[in-house]
Amino acid sequence: MFEKILVANRGEIALRVIRAAREMGIQTVAVHSTADADAMHVRMADESVCIGPPPSTDSYLSIPAIIAACEISGAQAIHPGYGFLSENANFVQIVEDHGLTFIGPTAEHIRIMGDKITAKDTMKKLGVPCVPGSDGGVSTLAEAKRIGDDVGYPVIIKATAGGGGKGMKVAKTEAEMERAFQTARAEGKSNFGNDEVYIEKYLGTPRHIEIQVFGDGKGGAVHLGERDCSLQRRHQKVFEEAPGPVITPEERAAIGKTCADAVAAINYIGAGTIEFLYENGEFYFIEMNTRLQVEHPVTEAIFGVDLVREQIRVAEGLPMSFTQDDLVINGHAIEVRINAEKLPEFSPRPGKITQFHAPGGLGVRIDSALYDGYTIPPYYDSLIGKLIVHGPDRQAALARLGRALGELIVDGVDTTVPLFHALLAEDDIQSGNYNIHWLEKWLETNLRG
Repeated sequence: MFEKILVANRGEIALRVIRAAREMGIQTVAVHSTADADAMHVRMADESVCIGPPPSTDSYLSIPAIIAACEISGAQAIHPGYGFLSENANFVQIVEDHGLTFIGPTAEHIRIMGDKITAKDTMKKLGVPCVPGSDGGVSTLAEAKRIGDDVGYPVIIKATAGGGGKGMKVAKTEAEMERAFQTARAEGKSNFGNDEVYIEKYLGTPRHIEIQVFGDGKGGAVHLGERDCSLQRRHQKVFEEAPGPVITPEERAAIGKTCADAVAAINYIGAGTIEFLYENGEFYFIEMNTRLQVEHPVTEAIFGVDLVREQIRVAEGLPMSFTQDDLVINGHAIEVRINAEKLPEFSPRPGKITQFHAPGGLGVRIDSALYDGYTIPPYYDSLIGKLIVHGPDRQAALARLGRALGELIVDGVDTTVPLFHALLAEDDIQSGNYNIHWLEKWLETNLRG
């Protein structure tokens, strides 16, 4: 059993890990930049270590500083949260080389899934359905045009090392291919240091469906259903729900088993999410995230499990505390991501919180590191909280979300809360009739951001 865990992150996810560890009787170490000296995760941990100045490159992304913090504090394991170093295979290897435990998958699995082409090839071999497209990287415009002709336009060109919507361009016709191809390569080079791209068929009105999987690292794995994350702005999720409004029990069981079998076959350990585009009853693999997702609370709500606790357990070598047969969906859950941003342009608005009141009541959870008087620093992501609601069915969850949003108070900075009030008034949201393009089109008409 671990006696002490270092949390290599900040904000609400650091708090999330600290809370799970405390319930398990495990001490925690918070790391922080000088800008986060008064942050809630620092206050809540058993001890803390300052690892550098405000820029994340000099603090939360500094591998030597984090390893040194482990040595100073005597922490035996590191939980990476999400973002920062959570999917850095080199970091995982260094952690292991120092005799520490990384609470997450192996460096090998992170490398495999971190490269989009390798990940797609691996999933194909494991029987996971993939989007039609190139078999590997595409290096010339002539080859790109040939693939476009083969799979049919429109196509999407993606940077192999891409993420967060960067390095992704759509070519609706052959005439648009050259510009899209060159732009995707340039963005991949500038953002990720890698200009390799691959090409896939561009689906017209798909939903973004992701399957939560969990492996014990010994050939055992389960799936915990799906989340619908189709409401996105610039490829960034803003509203997630589980189960998906349009996924049937038969589809869920089939794709879930496929995903669980795939990760079991490679002895995957810990939490992972296999993401798909879903259209006309078909699933198409797009990527696998080898970490805890921002939206994991909706899965926890409908299954009654603690995914962070389970991550820690399997990292200690313990068996999973549930089997596939134990995992039965109970009700419906929705999460909205609350950012410190000004509408309609969604520009970051760091600043001092003059008043904060979290909503409560049955089926309401808020994951946030805010408190009265806290100053949101300008150096990091603008996510300041996640409001999660759970109800017996989707309509009850939507009603509960509206009520909870009405109780939430965040004064001193602009937030995206008004966006969610407006979305709840839309018939398409109430009925679940949306896809990955819906929000962008709605914003153009309603917020003109």
